[in-house]
Amino acid sequence: MATDTIAPPAHNASPPASIVGASPAAPTMAANARIGAIDGLRGLVMLLMLVDHARETFFYGHQVADPMDLAATSPGLFFTRLAAHLCAPVFVALTGLAAWLYGARRPAAETAAFLVKRGLFLIVLELTVVGFAWTFAWPPTTVFLQVIWAIGWSMIALAALVHLPRGWIAGIGGVIVVGHNLLDPIAFAPGQPGHTLWAILHDRGYIDLWEGARARTSYPVLPWIGAIALGYAIGPWFAASVSADTRTRNLRICGIAALVGFAIVRGLNGYGDPTPWHAGDTPLATAMSVLNVTKYPPSLDFLLLTLGVGALVLSAWPERAGRWLAVLGSAPLFFYVVHLYVLHLVRIAAAAAVGVPTAELHDVPSVAWLWLIAALLAPPLWLATRWFARRKQASGAWWMRYL
Repeated sequence: MATDTIAPPAHNASPPASIVGASPAAPTMAANARIGAIDGLRGLVMLLMLVDHARETFFYGHQVADPMDLAATSPGLFFTRLAAHLCAPVFVALTGLAAWLYGARRPAAETAAFLVKRGLFLIVLELTVVGFAWTFAWPPTTVFLQVIWAIGWSMIALAALVHLPRGWIAGIGGVIVVGHNLLDPIAFAPGQPGHTLWAILHDRGYIDLWEGARARTSYPVLPWIGAIALGYAIGPWFAASVSADTRTRNLRICGIAALVGFAIVRGLNGYGDPTPWHAGDTPLATAMSVLNVTKYPPSLDFLLLTLGVGALVLSAWPERAGRWLAVLGSAPLFFYVVHLYVLHLVRIAAAAAVGVPTAELHDVPSVAWLWLIAALLAPPLWLATRWFARRKQASGAWWMRYL
């Protein structure tokens, strides 16, 4: 997940104040202080993720093959899933931002080394602890390569990019985000040379591993590399020398520009998403069709919409408010792993309480129950995350940075 050590930039780590628009009298942040808005936004998307994973745990029997399938899903299920769309792109972008903050007073080689080690750690974690949390089956017959996997590879890619000037990193990120849908017509059938690499980079698919086992690339990594690069590129806006007003203005400009871009590209109904929208029988149906953007892999429309909303939320986040959300964002990897096990164990306990096998447990009757379950689980998860964050801060051990 995002790096946790934040340091102020060195004197040459960001443009002079006159260029970035900082006021000479702007207040600066303490050397090791967290930026509350970043942790707060991370905490918010963690809660939305909790609701979405409650859906996958307690609503599986009700949901359709795709909760964004307009022909089969209810508005409640659709918008619950749509809210969760914010999670991955916002978190990946914030990972890039946190990487800039981590490396602001460090040599690029040191930052790159940390990103590589952290990325490899996340990949291994996805293949072991996280993967087991979803099924409680070992060895698995299907290895799902999901968001932690994608963040890990994105961090490794960013480790190569940090040696470049910031403008180049922003440009590469922008080209990937805007242009990767040009690659949609390229496909490799299973067994063809290039199938495995392409499934990892761009096409969601299956990869044969060994007899009776395969991997599912749920999160092709190429578009996420673009998102993490853009997050890294906005890092100097959070430098100690930059005023809150300047940072807010820059974020608002980017957020509005992204949403205007989404409106234009989506309105043209051509390039930018493989799922075209259609006018529905009602305004609500039309709006749902317009917002039904593709996540796997994330299309240009998907990233414009979610990153645009994320930038605007971040711009409006009071840096001294939302501290209870910032607790979740201060140890996001811990929260992520623990909430998966808690959800699975609660389902097992519920099945045992009514005397049926877990696979036969009836799901909750409505989408509202998912929000209720998340609301009931959030407080104990918050307390556990606060406890761990304090232990982590007090420890100072090098290995704690990876957690």
